[in-house]
Amino acid sequence: MTTRIRSRFLIAALLCLGATSTALAWSRLGHAMVGEIAQRHLDPKARAEVAALLAGEPIPTLAGVASWADDLRSLDPDRFKATSRWHYINARGGGCDFDLTRDCPDGNCVVGAIEKQLAILGDRTQPLDARRDALKFVVHFVGDVHQPMHAGDRPDAGGNQYQISLRTAVPPEPYAAKNYANGVMGTNLHAIWDYYILASRPLPPLEYVNLLDKALAPGPITASVATDAPLAWAGESCHLIDAKGLYPPGNKHVLTQDYLEQMRPLAEERVRLAGERLAELLNQTIGEGAPAAAP
Repeated sequence: MTTRIRSRFLIAALLCLGATSTALAWSRLGHAMVGEIAQRHLDPKARAEVAALLAGEPIPTLAGVASWADDLRSLDPDRFKATSRWHYINARGGGCDFDLTRDCPDGNCVVGAIEKQLAILGDRTQPLDARRDALKFVVHFVGDVHQPMHAGDRPDAGGNQYQISLRTAVPPEPYAAKNYANGVMGTNLHAIWDYYILASRPLPPLEYVNLLDKALAPGPITASVATDAPLAWAGESCHLIDAKGLYPPGNKHVLTQDYLEQMRPLAEERVRLAGERLAELLNQTIGEGAPAAAP
């Protein structure tokens, strides 16, 4: 079976899994696309390492494990509670100049989580289970930090408390079906960005990935990633909130398909960047760009 055909079946299988949590990050679709784009650009060493680490997973690819950190809500509630702050960062002092001492105490934010889990992933003295989980966390949190509503400075829980009435033909995720009636979805701005913008594009998942991946040259990504890259990505996401007008003008709380279409190019660019940068991180951490193992 070719890699392309296998990817098609794996993404389709992933999307058939029921949503198990409320909106936390990119939807299952968005996270799967981030993982699939990254998988395509791993170098041979990183690809082999990923295969070894994910052996035994139900879907042993980056796309297949991309939503695991969200799925912990039902798989392991205690662990989800302990890691729930790892999905986002909020600038408590306002603006987008995150102060990790203030905004990420004890590393409990998406920036700190990426850095900590990368260190575990790259340390071959760590137990296999710890490195496997670290890989799954990194795949998810790199996606999270590129979702603009996960890195902001407003006191509304990343748009979760900004209520929206959305007129849409896009069926809701199963957990939210009770809030959809007569073509109108009662939701919030965070969920709009997690799910509805990407889901409103009528493309099969593999075609969607192909579309976003076209901007990247085929083959492994070899560029190195700065050590403070996750912090820079968070700042980038935060600045987009105002620069691109993610909050509806005039404090509106009623949206239509027009908003989804207006914001889709930005959402797709963030997914593509997340996939590209995830591949860079993994190639640098466990691939050809990784430091040589100690003798």
